[in-house]
Amino acid sequence: MKHFEIEIAGLKRRLPIVQVSDEIALASFVILGDQELVAAAAPMILEKLPPVDYLMTAEAKGIPLVHELCRLLHHPYYVVARKSLKPYMEEAIMTEVVSITTQQKQHLYLNGSDASLIKGKRVALIDDVISTGESLNALERLATEAGAQVVARAAILAEGFAADRDDILFLEELPFFPVECTE
Repeated sequence: MKHFEIEIAGLKRRLPIVQVSDEIALASFVILGDQELVAAAAPMILEKLPPVDYLMTAEAKGIPLVHELCRLLHHPYYVVARKSLKPYMEEAIMTEVVSITTQQKQHLYLNGSDASLIKGKRVALIDDVISTGESLNALERLATEAGAQVVARAAILAEGFAADRDDILFLEELPFFPVECTE
């Protein structure tokens, strides 16, 4: 398997290149379990964020990052859009998303109590990687429907054409790879 070497927040990581479609391969970046990287990247992202009332992410890979950002901001609570409707959720808001890594229709749900919490508040949308932007767009639809004001969109990495966007904050660029890179 081929790998891509990247330095993020002063830390080097070796990411396996995996095929995600007939045309595209990605360097697989997973922050779940990488506390060292999350702890190093969070302060750098925090420097770029405007003032916010709440941080919001999608289940699951953005959770460690948003948790650390919240800790640094001394915010007692963050909002997670869930990938399935849970029995405790009342008056949940739902949207659909097809991301580059899942490549199939999924749903994201925002608990009604979280929707009430962020109504009229300044919210930053946080993810580990922004690629096509579909997950981010789904989060923004949920936040907007809840009545929140989205003031920032941030991630550790911007992948492919996302690095050319001027509406997102990120630390490093991650390229797309031709499928031949997985062989």
